[in-house]
Amino acid sequence: MRVLAKIAVAMALGAAAGVAGLSRAQAPATQPVSAAAATPAAAGARLTPGAPIPAAELEAFVDGVVRTTMADQHIAGAAVAVVQNGQVVLKKGYGFSNMDPATPVDPDKTLFRLASISKTFTWITLMKEVEGGHMRLTAPVNLYLPEAVQVKDKLHLWDHAFSRQVLVRDLMTHTPGFEDRALGQLFERDPDRVRPLAEYLRQERPRRVREPGQFPVYSNYGAALAGEAVSNVSGVQFQDLAESEIIRPLGLSHTTFREPYPARAELPAPMPGNLASTLSTGYRWAGGGFQPQTFEYATQIAPAAALSSTAGDMARYMEMLLAGGQLDGASIYNADTAKGFRTTLQSAAPGVNGFDNGFMEFSLPGGFNGQGHNGDTLWFHSSLVTVPALGLGIFVTTNTDTGDRLADELPKRIVGQFYGPVGDLPRSGVPALVDDKAVYDGTYLNDRRAYTGLEKFVLMLVSEARVRVTKDGRLLTYGARGMSERAWVPTGEPGQFREVSGPAVMAFEVQDGRATRWFPASGTTAFERVGALERLNTLVTLAVLAGLAAVATLAGHLVRDRQSRQTVTQGRGSLVQSTIAALWLIAMASAAAWGAGAADMGRIMYHFPGPLLLMASACALVAALLTLVTIGMSPFIWRGGRRVDSWTTGRKLRFTTTTIIFAAFAFVLMWWGALEPWSR
Repeated sequence: MRVLAKIAVAMALGAAAGVAGLSRAQAPATQPVSAAAATPAAAGARLTPGAPIPAAELEAFVDGVVRTTMADQHIAGAAVAVVQNGQVVLKKGYGFSNMDPATPVDPDKTLFRLASISKTFTWITLMKEVEGGHMRLTAPVNLYLPEAVQVKDKLHLWDHAFSRQVLVRDLMTHTPGFEDRALGQLFERDPDRVRPLAEYLRQERPRRVREPGQFPVYSNYGAALAGEAVSNVSGVQFQDLAESEIIRPLGLSHTTFREPYPARAELPAPMPGNLASTLSTGYRWAGGGFQPQTFEYATQIAPAAALSSTAGDMARYMEMLLAGGQLDGASIYNADTAKGFRTTLQSAAPGVNGFDNGFMEFSLPGGFNGQGHNGDTLWFHSSLVTVPALGLGIFVTTNTDTGDRLADELPKRIVGQFYGPVGDLPRSGVPALVDDKAVYDGTYLNDRRAYTGLEKFVLMLVSEARVRVTKDGRLLTYGARGMSERAWVPTGEPGQFREVSGPAVMAFEVQDGRATRWFPASGTTAFERVGALERLNTLVTLAVLAGLAAVATLAGHLVRDRQSRQTVTQGRGSLVQSTIAALWLIAMASAAAWGAGAADMGRIMYHFPGPLLLMASACALVAALLTLVTIGMSPFIWRGGRRVDSWTTGRKLRFTTTTIIFAAFAFVLMWWGALEPWSR
């Protein structure tokens, strides 16, 4: 979900990766000590894998990182929990959970929205059904779903047909092949708009856009579908199931999938009052201050995003994960399931992070591998990372839209500080890479997006990424959705690159000597090479030309001698083209006004597409249709009439050139989905 939190439409959830799966055996979940002993220490590391982090040093380090980042990034409140070898090493709150009245964060009482960390609970409930023989990972998920929400091969007659059904394991590896839609429906601000899970899944069913199992592209819908399958098989509502199988056995007294809405018969029971009273407010940093935001309801997609919890409860949860599903006499899942949560089920390419029965993989300093999950709503950002080889678990959560950097970086910085290499210099470029510049250089588009309608248009605006090979033999990636520039060097394996200053690995899919797709280190999506038609600079160039042509057309219409010689057809053609010009300018002005407010993520998420974008799309659609009319009129306009009653050749050329510009702009907008005001 992290990508949705960054959708400020850089102009949503908790982020923001086909090829065959990769199997990487790790130490059994029930043997963290032997796993640590088998892992060599990084060069110059302060501690060996078997040595625990001193509590006082950890607290001093975390205090410094958290407080500095909170000040720099304007974060209202945060909470951190660190466990190691079955002990809570650190549990602490920072800043405020609410500012009116001022309420400090209490790590044992303050509930934060954990968003996609919810999915780890969902995968545990699913694997318990597998343990019981009620579900199989290799079976079609439709076997376990109510008919109303079963995955359809095609939503429309013109959709592509696929060779096989979506399997249960496809949901766990985020490879069902769904498009990704979120705007206007993933979160709700109004509790009256909250829908039951099954109703949401039926009404918001996405299209299938690629073969299942091909490569991971993160899917909130897929995780919610898995939760509905588990609920259907068990005959128990998902919230009740999570409580009976995980939350109560672990004693997580401040953890819940329930939300604080007025009770309704068709919805799960709401959050108890004692928990609702301790919920942190979410904040947006804007105008030099913290602006409190309304609650983000996610009950309609609960298995993917509705979890709320405290740092204290997440400490116990991590202890259970590190102990292979066991804690204080409670057995949550068995050893085989524990091993599955630490073994790659599928990744996009060798070396790239993948999914371990639904749990995300993390590449960490010192060559260590972590499992866990990120989680993001619009205003809350969290990370939960366990490192079995170190017996270590790290949880961090924040309550402000600017908190994603702290959530992303703190687990890596803790591991790097105590177990990572010391004094490593950035890796040097590889001059031979320059010879492969044509292989990798290009423009790529994130596959995690909608594929039709206005949501396609908006996400294409912010989904472009660039890859460039530098003269010193490094590969740069930058662009999409707030993606900062990162530098990479070849690892020696075909198409594989390692970050210049870090452990991350990314990879390219190369066909016929040309990269067709690249998989970022997160392993949660893929970027597909695109041609000129789908590049942002093409759209911008045509928009500028169309805007200039529209202004020139209207100016000419106003200043031109109305008694100028012209045929009836030429006069009508001039009027139609002037109307088109006015429509284009209205469309552009409406789109610009919409874009000016796009920094408010809540406005985009809750009210998409909104009247301004709808007006822009509708005007553009009418302008495009009228452009077809002018194309049909062009031969008659060129034919003219008597010599004294006809346009000059120059004016005919201007009319034709303007028509071509408008037609080209309309075609690109159609391709991008911008001419579909009826479809968000």
